Amino acid sequence: MNFKVTTLCSAVVLALNTSPVFAQSEPTKTDETLVIHAQSFDDYKVDSASGAMRTDTTMLETPQSVNVIPEIVLDEQLATTLGEALQNDASVNAGSQKWNREVFYLRGFELSSTNGYLRNGHSLFTHYMLPIETLDRIEVVKGPSSLLYGNSAPGGMINMVSKKPTATPQVNVGTDIDHLGSTRYHIDASGALNESGTLRGRTVLVKQDAVESRQYANGEQRERDRFLGYGVIEADLSDWGLLSVNYEKTNDNAPLDTGSWLDMQGNRISDRDTIRDASWSFINNDVENWGADLDVYINSQWRANFSYNSQHMKRHRYDSSPKPTAQTIVDGSYTMSPFDRHDTWKTQAFHADLHGDFSALGVDHQVLFGANGQFYEYTQLLVRGSTINVNPGESPKNPGLDYHNDDTAYESSNHFYGIYAQDLITFNDQWQALVGGRYDQYFEDGTNSNGDTVNGANDSQAFSPKFGVIYHPSYSGSIYANYSESFNPVDNVVNDDGSITERTPEKSRQYELGTKWELLDNRLLLTGALFDIEKRNISIEENGFTTQNGNQHHRGAEAGAQGQLSDSWFVMTSAMYLDAKYDQHDLYQDKTPANVPEWSGSVWTRYAFTDATAFNIGLFYQGERWADNANTVTLDGYTRVDTGASHKISSDYVTWDFRFNIENLFDTEYVSGTGGSTSHGVVTDVHYGNERRFKLSVNASF
Repeated sequence: MNFKVTTLCSAVVLALNTSPVFAQSEPTKTDETLVIHAQSFDDYKVDSASGAMRTDTTMLETPQSVNVIPEIVLDEQLATTLGEALQNDASVNAGSQKWNREVFYLRGFELSSTNGYLRNGHSLFTHYMLPIETLDRIEVVKGPSSLLYGNSAPGGMINMVSKKPTATPQVNVGTDIDHLGSTRYHIDASGALNESGTLRGRTVLVKQDAVESRQYANGEQRERDRFLGYGVIEADLSDWGLLSVNYEKTNDNAPLDTGSWLDMQGNRISDRDTIRDASWSFINNDVENWGADLDVYINSQWRANFSYNSQHMKRHRYDSSPKPTAQTIVDGSYTMSPFDRHDTWKTQAFHADLHGDFSALGVDHQVLFGANGQFYEYTQLLVRGSTINVNPGESPKNPGLDYHNDDTAYESSNHFYGIYAQDLITFNDQWQALVGGRYDQYFEDGTNSNGDTVNGANDSQAFSPKFGVIYHPSYSGSIYANYSESFNPVDNVVNDDGSITERTPEKSRQYELGTKWELLDNRLLLTGALFDIEKRNISIEENGFTTQNGNQHHRGAEAGAQGQLSDSWFVMTSAMYLDAKYDQHDLYQDKTPANVPEWSGSVWTRYAFTDATAFNIGLFYQGERWADNANTVTLDGYTRVDTGASHKISSDYVTWDFRFNIENLFDTEYVSGTGGSTSHGVVTDVHYGNERRFKLSVNASF
């Protein structure tokens, strides 16, 4: 390889070296935000999804429901959070947003922060607001996915695919602001790092100051300060391999806002903009991710892939912890239970895959043999303060707690290993079949600083099969059916007498029947699916004992369209019907999980009047939902309308993109999600959607 340094190489290295200074600098109050990213009018349609099969397989040959949200849609919506991106898939519903992170439900099942999300196919711990400026696309992989990834939720997983370096040099700079004073600056630079192009690099830098309309008792508005730095280098290793190394750092600091409160009639307790958390409460997140991928081209039929990812997250949470009392409904008073807490999570994950594409016994095979594992460590320091009584409008003083005073750190760890095999068999032009299986071993332990066992050892084993069949009535369509299973290990129970009740993993199974069609010269993808998911071994309390007799059953239908309707008209739309129930549960028998509507839908469309000017409109619908798992408080359904327009000016050296968006055009008041629980007749952890918001962006591409 020729490693002669180019001008772009110097720019990338300089950006990476200066990122810590950028991260630590004080936020500057400005009227503009600089955002650098490529703005292109590419198609909304995506032809494949790497997270569903871990192989280069088209959508029509994937016997599973998958939705891909491309970067162009995120750019048009000026999205900055994962929630703003996932609103484009009706099968995803929002839940809690407290503690400066987002919770989602996929096909009605909550996605865990430990196993519901992937970054480039690796499990990602998500106790923070996930950045999306580094993403090329977001893949919503639906249904049990244990075959390829181990323990997972029955609803599916979210796979976030990072941007890769480009051989052609590109530098994109831009700015976006809103009428509340929020600002965001973004730089994206990519290209070859040597003359031969065998070494390529890309870097993304983001600085954001997000201002919200909600206020603390002392009149201060909530502001979130965020820095994101990302770098990736890709190298061709002669003609036998490809090596990629990446690094990502997030600093996200914000005062706490644990949401609004409702009474049991669904009415707000105080104004919707009132924050009960103390203004001195905060969460500071510091997250580092780095990884490496190596592709080895063995011959024309076989390829190996080895990948590794390490994540280190530190969180300082200084919490005032507001809680309702029996008097809250009467006079609005409540209590605070402050504490200072420091958490550290360390996760390491690896995959080793062998891909084969060959013919045998008169049929074609696309096989995958693999192994993966994950090592997880957690440490917590915690100091609690005295309870504080608070009347409406009061702003209690900071109690001055310090987590460093805790000398009894809580520690826990777990790890798992799994091996899997998958074969996509092509019999002829009409018929294909998928068969696969996985074996897992999961180990967990919890100890304190003295080495004493806290939760007890939890060793679990599981086998997860998956089967599918695909029929192609024509080259542009497919009809498929699949059966898949997943598992999720759960902690053992320590009884009052000190004995340990061992628990088996939660098990899930799914039957799915679906179809996919590429129409209008393959410019438009239509999809539809029927599914039946059952989750078993849910832990419940029965007569003072913990058992695993709980059962949850979700049945539903989905439909979607994504792509180009004409030369000027692009669309991304989805809809879902869902019947979700607890079949067996001591508290929630025959109840519907919180935040899960029966009907939901989304539409985002663009119409290009000329090559330079386009108009967007979006509709996002959520039907009536329950605010709590006990189904005592109803949340009204809503339809939110967003709109926007863009204009592009090109010259020989630079292309300017101007965009103006209005989020929530008609200023609809709605609840986006809740935490699903009540206390003293009060629904806490209630999060309203944004009021009408005006956004402006200016981007330059060189």
